Amino acid sequence: MKNKLLLLGGAVAVTVVAGCGALYVYWDKAVPLGGLAANYFLSLSAPTGTTTTELAATSTGAPSVVLPVSASAPLPTPSAGDWPSYNKTLTSERYSQLSQINTTNAARLRVICSYDTKQYTSFETGLIMINGALIGTTEHDIFSLDPATCRQNWRTSENYKPASVLAVNRGAAYMNGLLFRGTEDGRVLAYDFKTGKRVWATTVADPKIGESTPAAPIAWNGLVFIGNAGGDNKGVKGRMYALDAKTGKIVWEFYLVPRRAGDPVRGPQGATPLDGSTWKNASGTPITGGATWTSYTLDPTTGLLYVPGGNPAPDFATGPREGGNLYSGSVVVLDAMTGAYRNHFKLVPKDWHDWDVSNAPSVIQTRGGRKLLSVAPKDGHLYGFDLATDAMLYRTPVTRIENAAEPFAVGKAVHFCPGTVGGAEWNGPAYDPQTNLILIGEVDWCATVKLQNDKGIQAVKSGKAWSAMATINPYSTYGTPDSFGHWAGWVYAADADTGAWKWRLKSNYPIQSGMTPTAGGIVFFGDMGGNFYVVDALNGQRLWGKKIGGAIGGGVITYAANGVQKVAVATGFTSILWPTAVVTGKIVVLGLDQSSPAKQLVNASALHLASISATRPRE
Repeated sequence: MKNKLLLLGGAVAVTVVAGCGALYVYWDKAVPLGGLAANYFLSLSAPTGTTTTELAATSTGAPSVVLPVSASAPLPTPSAGDWPSYNKTLTSERYSQLSQINTTNAARLRVICSYDTKQYTSFETGLIMINGALIGTTEHDIFSLDPATCRQNWRTSENYKPASVLAVNRGAAYMNGLLFRGTEDGRVLAYDFKTGKRVWATTVADPKIGESTPAAPIAWNGLVFIGNAGGDNKGVKGRMYALDAKTGKIVWEFYLVPRRAGDPVRGPQGATPLDGSTWKNASGTPITGGATWTSYTLDPTTGLLYVPGGNPAPDFATGPREGGNLYSGSVVVLDAMTGAYRNHFKLVPKDWHDWDVSNAPSVIQTRGGRKLLSVAPKDGHLYGFDLATDAMLYRTPVTRIENAAEPFAVGKAVHFCPGTVGGAEWNGPAYDPQTNLILIGEVDWCATVKLQNDKGIQAVKSGKAWSAMATINPYSTYGTPDSFGHWAGWVYAADADTGAWKWRLKSNYPIQSGMTPTAGGIVFFGDMGGNFYVVDALNGQRLWGKKIGGAIGGGVITYAANGVQKVAVATGFTSILWPTAVVTGKIVVLGLDQSSPAKQLVNASALHLASISATRPRE
């Protein structure tokens, strides 16, 4: 018996060791699969989506102008029916002039068609619609659809090994018959718009150290603009690139944090005043961070490119990087043609929360006559800068802010809000010129961090995750988020000139999608529960809402197909970092139900005033 027990014990030990060995060998596959399995079971108990709306005490919600709208309104201009770039315009306002879907008929919205990518993916694609084709991406594929029927025109797949377990791509850009996208192995690819055939490929990042190019590029004046991600990995530095749209040749490269001797040089360097003096890293501690991973903004009237710069690293430890860490946590302004430095706006003075300035800012002309830079980073605030003076006009909280000043320390767990995946992530502010309101979707989800000791921080190998979190749990590398369901989402509508919020909507799910205001007096958006909403732009009152699929973490766009307004939504965001329904990524297209036509011209103000009666101002 004793020998049998010894044999059994030995077999168990061998099995455990073999299992651990297999887990180590297949770590990159095991972690995503384990995370998705956990998310699947968590999402089984997901509640129905709910929203509540609140008016500010000083807000009446009354319209300032009378806006006639009609279900059969013609397109204001031929280009108004397109959505040609990640945020519609290069200046990133996200406002659509379309008004066929409006406050009088939004209740008749219905799903027209859908397209299944058949991939389980972090589906964050910022859809574009140009020249009669709806374009989307996954981390491996780019595809073209009929925007009226969802029929596939073509689909091109790229076979490569991603640099990150976060399977993601945020969309494509278009210019002069070509489409452009980044990849998770550090390349930028160009395709023929009509056929999907690849035209060129250029490598701008090193996947061996965790660098990738998941951002949605933008294109202008013969150039394609994109940067590298991976700034949470030790030694990785954020950089920005301009590529020749015809050939893929690198026109310029700009280091968003100080370049040191031995750092790769992939193209002509944009002029910069930056040196290592703002970092004060000890010898042997590499400058790390400042990467970009969402999209960008460009002002064609000035030729200035606005680049959001990510967090410094190690994420949670400031000791190895005692200075101000420029240009991490900043919006960096470059000459788009040369890559030369022109300005920067430092939003997060000293970051130890992983609060990237992540999404593309908006450049807008306010009702008050200001040219404004509107920015909403992960720190949970909405910022407004006067571009004539560079002065910060306001810093408005737009989600829950708690314990933000508490320093992290070894052996002490610190709970703070917004957490490392809180605030505004990859979709930034939108602007509605009819109401002079800036609209931003926010994540209300807190996290807990316990700091790693100095020895552990320094022991991390080059190219590996460098968060300084004291944990052996791979799912807590960037902090431990609050448990499933202890989260929420916000939409804040703030006056563009003052930053004062006029109305706010709270959802029981985080809001990550793009915000899309229109000339119809409405705003489209979705939440991480897969619920899609239409609200009144004046007061935030819900006009339509329905669960249309998996988590909505990507683009929400509106366009005209055959003269008829549609809305396209990227649903089915599935990620190890988010406990959402585990489903495949889909494009869902919505439009008006034509079975009960309502083409009567109405006075928009009458409907707006009627809807306000259901909203009690905040006391």
